[in-house]
Amino acid sequence: MKKTLSLILSFCSLFVLAQTDMELAKQTVDQNLIKSHIGFLASDELKGRDTPSEGLKIAAKYIESRFLEYGVEMVPGTDSYFQSVPMKKVTPPTNGTLLLGDSEYKLQDDFLMLEGDNTEITANYVFASYGLDEDLEGLDIEGKIVLAICGNGESDSPQQWFTLASEKRARVAELGGLALVELYNSPQIPWNFLVRYFSGQQVTLDEGDEEKGDVIHVWVNRASNDVSTETSTASLSISGAKIDKFNSQNVVGYVEGSDNKLKDEFIVYSAHYDHVGIGQANAEGDSIYNGSRDNAVGTVTVLTAAENLAKTPTKRSGLFVLFTGEEKGLLGSKYFVDNSPINLSKMVYCFNSDNGGYNDTSKATIIGLTRTTAEEMIIEACKAFGLEAIEDPAPEQGLFDRSDNVRFAAKGIPAPTFGMGFTAFDDEITKYYHQPADNPETLDYVYLEKFFRSYVYACRMIGNAKKAPFWIKGDKYYDAGKALYK
Repeated sequence: MKKTLSLILSFCSLFVLAQTDMELAKQTVDQNLIKSHIGFLASDELKGRDTPSEGLKIAAKYIESRFLEYGVEMVPGTDSYFQSVPMKKVTPPTNGTLLLGDSEYKLQDDFLMLEGDNTEITANYVFASYGLDEDLEGLDIEGKIVLAICGNGESDSPQQWFTLASEKRARVAELGGLALVELYNSPQIPWNFLVRYFSGQQVTLDEGDEEKGDVIHVWVNRASNDVSTETSTASLSISGAKIDKFNSQNVVGYVEGSDNKLKDEFIVYSAHYDHVGIGQANAEGDSIYNGSRDNAVGTVTVLTAAENLAKTPTKRSGLFVLFTGEEKGLLGSKYFVDNSPINLSKMVYCFNSDNGGYNDTSKATIIGLTRTTAEEMIIEACKAFGLEAIEDPAPEQGLFDRSDNVRFAAKGIPAPTFGMGFTAFDDEITKYYHQPADNPETLDYVYLEKFFRSYVYACRMIGNAKKAPFWIKGDKYYDAGKALYK
């Protein structure tokens, strides 16, 4: 009888806790406050929050002010809510010639510079297959130019080729190579698209390349050039490039957990607060890309969670991180995971929030919903406020690997992205995605109130769960997670 009574009391306690978390989520999420936050962050006065810009700095100060207002603390051991992120703005070269043996290639027409500065190099080049660690092993590349193929021979995704490119470049520099020349050929992103992309100014992390002796890195259009892989002499001449260095900021806050043991585990609540700034004007003459959906909504999602957990903490500690430079290539989140004020092994989950738009106000779309054991909690949280939680409806877009969550996932930290409901990339999405039309007054705030409450409720359940969520076995990041948490 005592055992039965104990089970009944335990069940009732869990039920009351769940009800309390749901009620707590409702208490601090207010439609008018949501409208006020988004209205400020996505206002014309902030001019699209480009990285870098004065508007982005104002947005960072606004986030800091909300942390102070809510009682969100600085991370222990730090003396600011701002994590300085060193960056550089690279103006591309205006002139360039590449000679590989007897073949000559012209800048933009035939090759593009991914990384580096003005240079004059003449040296032997050596072909290294895909330029991976195993390809470079045993090769004498010191003082030489390395010729390789983009990617790894397995993935056809140019996005992944970009990621691999930086790893290859670092390894070539470590082995004393002078330059890395990769052969590019992809129907997914044609050469003329790359030319347009690299013809403008690029913002990247300033990783002390000069001090590290980093190498010049170019991509050659292999589709229209028959490049010889036989060892020969190469010359690379580039001029007109310019590099301007600056610092941007991630904004980071902390709420200590209420449980003496579980407070040593951290749930990361993250979003990027930058957008794309000012661009081509639309038919109405509006040239400010306000970024209400992408990603003022995500920023305020995290702010709402911060307010809620600061008022009534969960058992686990909360780490609230708003990233700079997401639109420039997930720069703020890359810097954060590589320079975190908290050991990554203490971060048991990352609940990111990012959006391109919405076309179904009965749903919340969670990119990676089915990839972690928090799935049922997220589904329950959405259902409590009248929304259906769905998985990524467009896996061919590779959205999981295109937002800040992937920086955490690559380290092993389970990291889905909570987004507004969409079922396809239709006209309703493209009407606002990276467009001047994405203004605060175009949002459905009745829907957003449900959306924000669902997120906060899920945050509370995950923060109070008996066991931290983890990857579903077989996920591509499962082994990285096992290694991180041992």
